[in-house]
Amino acid sequence: MLDFTEYTKIFISLFAILDPIGMIPVIILFTASLSAQKRAHVGRLASLSVCGILLVALLVGEPLLAFFGISISSFRVAGGILLMLMSITMLQGNVYKPVPDVEGSVDLESTAAHAIVPLSTPLLAGPGSISAVIVEAHKVHSIEHYLIMSLEIILLSVTVWLTFLVAPWVARRLGKVGIDVFTRLMGLILAAIAVEFIASGARGLFPALG
Repeated sequence: MLDFTEYTKIFISLFAILDPIGMIPVIILFTASLSAQKRAHVGRLASLSVCGILLVALLVGEPLLAFFGISISSFRVAGGILLMLMSITMLQGNVYKPVPDVEGSVDLESTAAHAIVPLSTPLLAGPGSISAVIVEAHKVHSIEHYLIMSLEIILLSVTVWLTFLVAPWVARRLGKVGIDVFTRLMGLILAAIAVEFIASGARGLFPALG
């Protein structure tokens, strides 16, 4: 297994890639019309999804992608396209609105689906974090290494859950106008991130592009 310093570097790098703090404006947009109880439900589901996705990547990520004949580069391109579609919607001001059920409340199945895609993946547990976990997992082949990596992933998922708890506090101080400005600003930023995803994946698929 690696030493403590190396595992600290791995945790910090994964935290930077997930960037849960930077996702607060997006979380606000997706949960603005939810009650506190349903927002907490979405937060728990999103954090559990992030944990599950990264644990799967840790244990069977590379063999699973190889089994389906999918490369990390292809995954980056697919994630980039999904982010681009979302960013266009945000730039137009047509942000996600929960689907009401027959009683006029928020449909939990709909919000649960959006908690997983795109919040959990590709925004949080996206190609960058998945590929990073796969690379770090194969540095050492020992039970202790995988246990420590699993613990780090669980801690990262806890930070995602805490971010959902902080988001309402931020939303109250931004106000409706502030959230609307953040909608378009984050749409522009997400579009740039999407381009980076697609460009990075394209370079991996076509090395001649350099």
